[in-house]
Amino acid sequence: MDDTALWIVSLLASTVRLATPLVLASLAGFYSERAGVVDIGLEGKMLTGAFAAAATAAVTGSPWAGLAAAIAASLVLALVHGFACITHRGDQVVAGVAINTIAAGLTAVLANAWFDLGGRTPSLDSGQRFLGLHFPLAEAVRGVPLLGRFYGEVIGGQNLLVYLAVLAVPATSWVAYRTRFGLRLRAVGENPAAVDTAGISVPWLRYRAVLITGLLCGVAGAYLSIAQGAGFQENMTAGKGYLALAALILGKWRPYPTLAGCLLFAATDALQARLQGVALPVVGAVPVQIIEVLPYILTVLLLAGFVGKSIPPKAAGQAYVKDR
Repeated sequence: MDDTALWIVSLLASTVRLATPLVLASLAGFYSERAGVVDIGLEGKMLTGAFAAAATAAVTGSPWAGLAAAIAASLVLALVHGFACITHRGDQVVAGVAINTIAAGLTAVLANAWFDLGGRTPSLDSGQRFLGLHFPLAEAVRGVPLLGRFYGEVIGGQNLLVYLAVLAVPATSWVAYRTRFGLRLRAVGENPAAVDTAGISVPWLRYRAVLITGLLCGVAGAYLSIAQGAGFQENMTAGKGYLALAALILGKWRPYPTLAGCLLFAATDALQARLQGVALPVVGAVPVQIIEVLPYILTVLLLAGFVGKSIPPKAAGQAYVKDR
């Protein structure tokens, strides 16, 4: 296999790994926003989940305990968001920003207080993380040009949470468009008064959507610290929650187009990592800082071009007040 083919396989494998937290977070946003609850706090829930996962795995030695802790911590923030926005009809955007701010400060303070490592948790060993799974016959077909490496490194070789994210996309599509809960979820985001008239509790539906959001954000955070990474470090989400929200908007609040947006952002991120230090024709060496902002520049350009054509759920961001 020539160097170009190896480079392409490596880029694809990296794209899949980098897309995983974006997919999980964007699907999390799908549930809450389809129910009419705008969730800017995806970033904060992911960051809190990442810290809880790494801290718990470091203490217990179990990645499963870390995953459970990440989900629990994220669910707590989801309940706080729901309590502020659903029960007390607070401003959803302000509540989301507050969650992000609290999470950024609290995780750094707790990490420093508990582990005294400058806002980090201890590095995790292989027994404390989710490692890549080896598919059957991966070594046997490795010598097959291109396809062997593709099977072993892109389809196989990923950790369990990657495959969970892959399965979450068709599962979300099925739930949203093939189940009674999904029908009600979409209806409450479009016309909550009609849902209420049908005898269905609007707050309870929205709370369930927000809790699903918390669950998926917890898994995304755990992926960052105990699957893709080997521990927590301050602000390690680095805007991924916002990128996930951008992918959801680009995907027009639909699962499969949202997946395409996540893959596009992840591919750009994977590409920028490989362009650092590379001299381009005519231009020469591009400053690292410019290359690092490529995913964010792409996000701004795509949103500027397509956000006007994306129509959100009609009741998104609106607190529901039941008519007396």
